Amino acid sequence: MTAARAAVEILKREGVTHAFGVPGAAINPFYKALKEGGGVDHTLARHVEGASHMAEGYTRTHPGNIGVCIGTSGPAGTDMITGLYSAIGDSIPILCITGQAPTSVIHKEDFQAVDIASIAKPVTKMAVTVLEAAQVPGVFQQAFHLMRSGRPGPVLIDLPIDVQLTEIEFDPETYQPLPVYKPAASRAQIEKAIGMLVNSERPLIVAGGGIINADASELLVEFAELTGTPVIPTLMGWGIIPDDHELNAGMVGLQTSHRYGNATFLESDFVLGIGNRWANRHTGYKLDVYREGRKFVHVDVEPTQIGKIFAPDYGIASDAKAALELFVEVAKELKAASELPDRGAWIARGQEHKSTLLRRTHFDDIPIKPQRVYEEMNKAFGPETRYVSTIGLSQIAGAQMLHVYKPRHWINCGQAGPLGWTIPAALGVATADPDAQVVALSGDYDFQFMIEELAVGAQHRIPYVHVLVNNSYLGLIRQAQIGLDINFQVNLEFENINAPELGVYGVDHVKVAEGLGCKAIRVTDPADLGAAFEEAKKLAQEYRVPVVVEAILERITNISMSRTADISDVTEFEEIATEPWHAPSSIKTLKA
Repeated sequence: MTAARAAVEILKREGVTHAFGVPGAAINPFYKALKEGGGVDHTLARHVEGASHMAEGYTRTHPGNIGVCIGTSGPAGTDMITGLYSAIGDSIPILCITGQAPTSVIHKEDFQAVDIASIAKPVTKMAVTVLEAAQVPGVFQQAFHLMRSGRPGPVLIDLPIDVQLTEIEFDPETYQPLPVYKPAASRAQIEKAIGMLVNSERPLIVAGGGIINADASELLVEFAELTGTPVIPTLMGWGIIPDDHELNAGMVGLQTSHRYGNATFLESDFVLGIGNRWANRHTGYKLDVYREGRKFVHVDVEPTQIGKIFAPDYGIASDAKAALELFVEVAKELKAASELPDRGAWIARGQEHKSTLLRRTHFDDIPIKPQRVYEEMNKAFGPETRYVSTIGLSQIAGAQMLHVYKPRHWINCGQAGPLGWTIPAALGVATADPDAQVVALSGDYDFQFMIEELAVGAQHRIPYVHVLVNNSYLGLIRQAQIGLDINFQVNLEFENINAPELGVYGVDHVKVAEGLGCKAIRVTDPADLGAAFEEAKKLAQEYRVPVVVEAILERITNISMSRTADISDVTEFEEIATEPWHAPSSIKTLKA
């Protein structure tokens, strides 16, 4: 068979059932193999970067998924670099396959011939141009091994067109995936870590995305319950423990944090981090504030992550699942021997913060204040909802005010944060879980970056609801410019001559969405948000296309965040909740 056909057969035997991409001359032999081989469905993207983000969304939806994105030579590969960067930043395995000029002319500046492997190396676990057709099976086998082993991440395989077309000897029936390598903690390491936790008075667990990658959320909750230890999920770990669980202490950080989460963290004296990176938006840049008065244990699948941001008091290189299995085993033994301390008072302290330190969400203002949008989203979308978002004030406010109850139900590009990520990622999520309620969240600029991908949802009948909060501003950048005393090149407003009813809000997103084959609803009164969300759900199911709900916001809202990069100094620009009706959809009713 051709080397391209061998690659397709390996994809199937490695569990791949879906791919996203855009064909082109240099990758057409691979597309022929996809068609003739069968077994791998394909979604045609409108932009190759969009295909890479669809692959990310697909991977992030279910344990074991590996999204595949395919493009031709030259700019197709360079377009997918952002997706690879996003994937490696969040430890997400995706496989990027590109076509390439014939091997004999790659070095001759042939049309669309670029050294994509060299370009991609800094943002992949492996990037290789395969020059010998006989190596194709081994390269693909190694790719899946690397993507799944250790800290997960993306791989790029570049296939010259002559390599794809060359016939090789390959027996797919005897193909076997390589064993996956994951470091595992020892019993002695876990006993030492638990000893440090037991000897503390106010311990916390910081639960990172590595727990979700390891499919170990249930083990984390079990361990927290056994030991009575409150949990701080990171943004990438949000959903590991339900928001309404009594041990969920809220999120911590400069931006995507809760008032009660920061307050509880600052009172702690011991932190057990599992599968987390100590990312700067979580710790703040003032590490002395984050670390002062508390000891740290760090468990991570990648040994070089330990000590990368700061030196913990104890580090364990281990896959989160392997570590948590031992944590649970040792905790059960200690509990049976009555050697675990009572944490009732410490848990109650966290719950007290959770019922008093709340932000206000209920506003009746017109134009709409963004907080009200998230309040109504909490009411309209239940605990089974899979939220998808990337960056901006919309994502930051959403993380402060929405509720998540299950792992992989907050799907967020945490490290790279590329504008435009949300639409294609949501399409990837909805493709991976077609029966789910998928709800995307964007500001107007993120929405406009890859708006053409809405047509993919219309063409391939991929329904989801996209909540678009429109203030016609680069809101996060405007807020970041306050410290520089400027407001420069962040205004998106203009008077659209074709839509005078929009005033200065410029782009008519409803017409654009409808022109791309989708449905759209515009809301200007907060009292109409709930009905609009219900209508959107119905339209998505009836027409099987993306449905946009655009909320016209007040032009300027400053969302809570630290102006000093210090988690103990977060500015609450808006009113805080002082009466129960100020935050009617909060997890706990406000104690006035």
